[in-house]
Amino acid sequence: MHNDLFSIGPLTLHTYGLMTAIAIIAAVLFIERQMKKKQMDASCVYELAVTCLLSGYAGSKLLYLFTVLPELLKGQIRLADAFFGGWVVLGGILGGMAGGYLFCRSRRLPVPQMFDTAMPGIALAQGIGRIGCFFAGCCYGIRWNGPLAVSFTHSEFAPNHVPLFPSQLLSSAGDFLLFGILLLADRRKKRDWEVTACYLLLYSLGRIAVEFFRGDLERGAVGPFSTSQFICLFTFGAGVLMLFMIHGRS
Repeated sequence: MHNDLFSIGPLTLHTYGLMTAIAIIAAVLFIERQMKKKQMDASCVYELAVTCLLSGYAGSKLLYLFTVLPELLKGQIRLADAFFGGWVVLGGILGGMAGGYLFCRSRRLPVPQMFDTAMPGIALAQGIGRIGCFFAGCCYGIRWNGPLAVSFTHSEFAPNHVPLFPSQLLSSAGDFLLFGILLLADRRKKRDWEVTACYLLLYSLGRIAVEFFRGDLERGAVGPFSTSQFICLFTFGAGVLMLFMIHGRS
C-alpha cells in the first residue's frame, strides 16, 4: 500500500487525503439528496457541512491531545508536534454532532429530522475514510498470521514488513453495513431520533469490537479499555437512553 499517489513539485497527493475528500463529498451529496427527497429545505446543507467539519476537526484534535497528555506533561512531545501530528475519529464524530446541533438550533431547523437524515451519510463517510486509513497504514491492527493478514512496506505509521490484522478494512466494512442498516431504519422509522439512537448503539458496539484488533496502543487507555472503547461505553448508553425515552412516550 502506498499513501503517496503522485507529486507535482513540492506538493504530494496522498491517498488518505483523497479518500477523506471523497468521503466528505459523498456524505454531503447523500444528505442533500435525502433532504430533498423528504421535502426538507436543503439550502443550508453546505453551511451545515462546513460547520460540522470545523467542529469535528476541533473535537478530533482535542481528543487526540487528551490521549497524548501524559507525554505532553513529561515533555516527551512538543505541543506543536501534538497539535499537527494526529487526530481521533471518535472525537471528530462527537464534535461534528455538537456543531450540527448548535447550527440547527441557531437556524431553527428541525433537529431530530436533521440528525436522523444525516446519520446514514456519516456512516458512509466513515466507510470511505477508513479505506484512506488502510492505504496510509494508520489505525493499524495487531500482529496477525491468520487469514487476510496484510504487511505494509512504505507506511509512516504501521510497522513495516510485519503481518497485521486489517483493522481498517474491518472498520470500513462495518461502516458500510451500518450505512445500509441506517438507511433502512430511516425509511421505516416511526418516531424521531430512532435513526440517531440506532447509530449510537451500533457504531459503539462495532467500535468496541474493532478496538480489540487495533495495534496502535499509543492512543491511550482508561483502565482496561482503550480511550475509544471507554467513550463508546457512554455513547452506547446514550443510545439506549434515547430508545427508552423515544418508546416510553405515549
